[in-house]
Amino acid sequence: MKPTKALHDLGQSLWIDDITRDMLDSGTLKKYIDELSVTGLTSNPTIFDNAISKSDSYDPEIKRLSSAGYTGEALFFELALQDLARAADMFLPAHQRTASVDGFVSLEVSPLLAYDTKATIAEAKRLYARANKPNLFIKIPGTQEGLPAIEEAIFSGITVNVTLLFSSEHCVAAADAYMKGLERRVEAGLDPDVRSVASIFISRWDKAVMDKVPDDLRDKLGIAVAHQAYRDYRAMLDSDRWQRLESFGARPQRLLFASTSTKDPRAPDTLYTGGLAAPNTVNTMPDKTLLAFADHGTLEGALSPDGGNCEDVLAAYEKAGISVSALAAQLQKEGADSFVASWQDLLKAIETKTKALA
Repeated sequence: MKPTKALHDLGQSLWIDDITRDMLDSGTLKKYIDELSVTGLTSNPTIFDNAISKSDSYDPEIKRLSSAGYTGEALFFELALQDLARAADMFLPAHQRTASVDGFVSLEVSPLLAYDTKATIAEAKRLYARANKPNLFIKIPGTQEGLPAIEEAIFSGITVNVTLLFSSEHCVAAADAYMKGLERRVEAGLDPDVRSVASIFISRWDKAVMDKVPDDLRDKLGIAVAHQAYRDYRAMLDSDRWQRLESFGARPQRLLFASTSTKDPRAPDTLYTGGLAAPNTVNTMPDKTLLAFADHGTLEGALSPDGGNCEDVLAAYEKAGISVSALAAQLQKEGADSFVASWQDLLKAIETKTKALA
């Protein structure tokens, strides 16, 4: 049995953290679905920046859309929605087979809105309506300003991928916003079955402290943070608050492990795949990591619902001078800033191509 199939059979969804028009046209994504148990897809500004700036497959459509008066963000979202609509249709069988638990694709609102609640809500509603796909998530950052937008989007019936989460505390706040939206739907007599995932970024933790800790602590922080988040996620599912919502027909916000490509050249390239196996969760990974795990990955057993030794590992980092809470805040800000930079690069690439194709 392929390692990817074993992970899928354990109950974890494997999603690909990439999308390009070439991937769709060449049949690569279909191959991942058919042969590597891939059941979903995520995207972000960096992914689309690389896809559009490094390929000429978008050129004819850029030329057509620019001739029709599209520019900047409007032109980008047309391109992105075309790709994601095709991918969503490919994942629709998985979506239907799992009663809408799986088979999602994700589109992010403009990163420039990460700290603007009202604008994020308006953009989420616009993009969700424009896409008109039952298995499309709108990605909203789990910043303080993003949390009210998540609540409002869920209340409005918009499926949400909460992104840029870096700690268990971030995930708990995202779950609270999700449940507030569902509770408002119950009070209004609306169906509370509105799906969501909470994306916690893993590998950036270890990259940030790689040269600041002893070798015996190298590449252990990300998995410890993930394990803590998984423990608290499982505790949330046992809470009276969630049990009440579930009795009305709500479904859990699934925990999603993101940023799972290994950043340390000394570490295994499947570190955050085999090490983060857990039922009813998602692991989204780039092509390189997916192919590596399919080739030589191994399962190291599932994460323990009680968190295992995560607290001991986190305490060791604190003793080594790493403030986990401060680093979580720093990583979230840096993540938002990096997406803004990629967004600006993306718009510049579109502008340059538009002029060259005019």
